[in-house]
Amino acid sequence: MGLLDRLSGLLGLKKKEVHVLCLGLDNSGKTTIINKLKPANAQSQDIVPTIGFSIEKFKSSSLSFTVFDMSGQGRYRNLWEHYYKEGQAIIFVIDSSDRLRMVVAKEELDTLLNHPDIKHRRIPILFFANKMDLRDAVTSVKVSQLLCLENIKDKPWHICASDAIKGEGLQEGVDWLQDQIQAVKT
Repeated sequence: MGLLDRLSGLLGLKKKEVHVLCLGLDNSGKTTIINKLKPANAQSQDIVPTIGFSIEKFKSSSLSFTVFDMSGQGRYRNLWEHYYKEGQAIIFVIDSSDRLRMVVAKEELDTLLNHPDIKHRRIPILFFANKMDLRDAVTSVKVSQLLCLENIKDKPWHICASDAIKGEGLQEGVDWLQDQIQAVKT
């Protein structure tokens, strides 16, 4: 099996593996999004809050993603920074219906962007403005304004409106992320 893996790698048939950090406050929908991106036969039926972190895998047309789904609970957020060096991309999930905690999400994002392991890297960041199906949800444009995303000048970023339960908006985001990662690799 090792020979076939090496041969397919040499021929460019093997998908490149990338490490992605999935960050955001607790209850924003990180685990639900990652679960929905996995093949249907690998999806969990019950989603429970992530304690610490979990590692999940899914594939796109040309990449194999290893995702570090990090807990967004306050007591675990300080663990995020231990994974920054290994991350080749970031998925940052925001609960679009939780206006009260949007300020906290912005503070966590600012801390992330100013961390020495992230600050000087051109790492792509995909934002999912999640839970768009909820009545109190604000638009992805409003989320972008509340988080001051226009101030991010040194990293490629993109925001997608999403509904993780239905899977809406997820493929658009993954396609963008795949394009960005491949652009960096070439």
